[in-house]
Amino acid sequence: MIKLTWALIAEHADAWTGSDAAQGAAVLEAGVGAVVDASGMKPETVQHWRTDFLGPVVESLRTEGTAALARGESWGKAAGPFLACASPVN
Repeated sequence: MIKLTWALIAEHADAWTGSDAAQGAAVLEAGVGAVVDASGMKPETVQHWRTDFLGPVVESLRTEGTAALARGESWGKAAGPFLACASPVN
Protein backbone atom coordinates (compact mmCIF):
# COMPACT_ATOMS: atom_id res chain seq x y z
CA MET A 1 0.00 0.00 0.00
CA ILE A 2 1.03 3.58 -0.69
CA LYS A 3 -0.01 6.77 1.06
CA LEU A 4 0.21 9.85 -1.16
CA THR A 5 -0.29 13.32 0.30
CA TRP A 6 -0.12 16.70 -1.35
CA ALA A 7 -0.50 20.37 -0.56
CA LEU A 8 -0.94 23.55 -2.53
CA ILE A 9 0.51 26.06 -0.11
CA ALA A 10 -2.20 28.01 1.76
CA GLU A 11 -4.91 26.63 -0.53
CA HIS A 12 -5.59 22.91 -0.38
CA ALA A 13 -4.30 19.63 1.03
CA ASP A 14 -5.43 16.09 0.37
CA ALA A 15 -4.36 12.45 0.56
CA TRP A 16 -4.93 9.14 -1.19
CA THR A 17 -4.10 5.57 -0.18
CA GLY A 18 -3.88 2.72 -2.66
CA SER A 19 -1.68 -0.04 -4.00
CA ASP A 20 -0.44 1.38 -7.30
CA ALA A 21 1.76 4.46 -7.85
CA ALA A 22 0.41 4.93 -11.38
CA GLN A 23 -3.12 5.15 -10.04
CA GLY A 24 -1.89 7.55 -7.34
CA ALA A 25 -0.32 9.74 -10.04
CA ALA A 26 -3.63 9.83 -11.92
CA VAL A 27 -5.53 10.72 -8.74
CA LEU A 28 -2.98 13.43 -7.93
CA GLU A 29 -3.16 14.91 -11.43
CA ALA A 30 -6.97 14.88 -11.49
CA GLY A 31 -7.43 16.18 -7.96
CA VAL A 32 -4.93 19.01 -8.14
CA GLY A 33 -5.99 19.80 -11.70
CA ALA A 34 -9.59 20.22 -10.54
CA VAL A 35 -8.52 22.58 -7.74
CA VAL A 36 -6.41 24.64 -10.14
CA ASP A 37 -9.19 24.72 -12.75
CA ALA A 38 -11.68 25.97 -10.13
CA SER A 39 -9.26 28.54 -8.72
CA GLY A 40 -10.51 31.47 -10.78
CA MET A 41 -7.12 32.02 -12.41
CA LYS A 42 -7.00 33.12 -16.03
CA PRO A 43 -6.78 30.22 -18.51
CA GLU A 44 -3.19 31.05 -19.43
CA THR A 45 -2.22 31.06 -15.75
CA VAL A 46 -3.93 27.69 -15.22
CA GLN A 47 -1.98 26.27 -18.17
CA HIS A 48 1.28 27.71 -16.81
CA TRP A 49 0.52 26.17 -13.42
CA ARG A 50 -0.21 22.77 -14.94
CA THR A 51 2.93 22.85 -17.13
CA ASP A 52 5.44 24.24 -14.63
CA PHE A 53 4.22 22.84 -11.31
CA LEU A 54 1.74 19.97 -11.62
CA GLY A 55 3.27 18.23 -14.65
CA PRO A 56 6.81 17.88 -13.26
CA VAL A 57 5.59 16.55 -9.90
CA VAL A 58 3.25 13.99 -11.50
CA GLU A 59 5.99 12.86 -13.92
CA SER A 60 8.45 12.50 -11.04
CA LEU A 61 5.94 10.34 -9.15
CA ARG A 62 5.48 8.15 -12.21
CA THR A 63 9.24 7.63 -12.61
CA GLU A 64 11.39 8.39 -9.56
CA GLY A 65 8.53 7.90 -7.10
CA THR A 66 7.52 4.53 -8.49
CA ALA A 67 11.14 3.32 -8.29
CA ALA A 68 11.58 4.60 -4.72
CA LEU A 69 8.32 3.04 -3.57
CA ALA A 70 9.28 -0.29 -5.17
CA ARG A 71 12.45 -0.21 -3.03
CA GLY A 72 10.35 0.46 0.08
CA GLU A 73 11.49 4.10 0.27
CA SER A 74 9.56 7.35 0.46
CA TRP A 75 9.45 9.94 -2.30
CA GLY A 76 8.75 13.66 -2.32
CA LYS A 77 8.82 16.47 -4.86
CA ALA A 78 8.04 20.16 -4.74
CA ALA A 79 7.49 22.63 -7.57
CA GLY A 80 6.69 26.22 -6.70
CA PRO A 81 3.80 26.23 -4.21
CA PHE A 82 3.02 22.54 -4.70
CA LEU A 83 4.38 19.60 -2.68
CA ALA A 84 3.62 15.88 -2.95
CA CYS A 85 4.97 12.98 -0.86
CA ALA A 86 4.43 9.23 -1.05
CA SER A 87 5.39 6.53 1.41
CA PRO A 88 4.90 2.78 1.65
CA VAL A 89 2.25 1.84 4.20
CA ASN A 90 2.13 -1.55 5.92
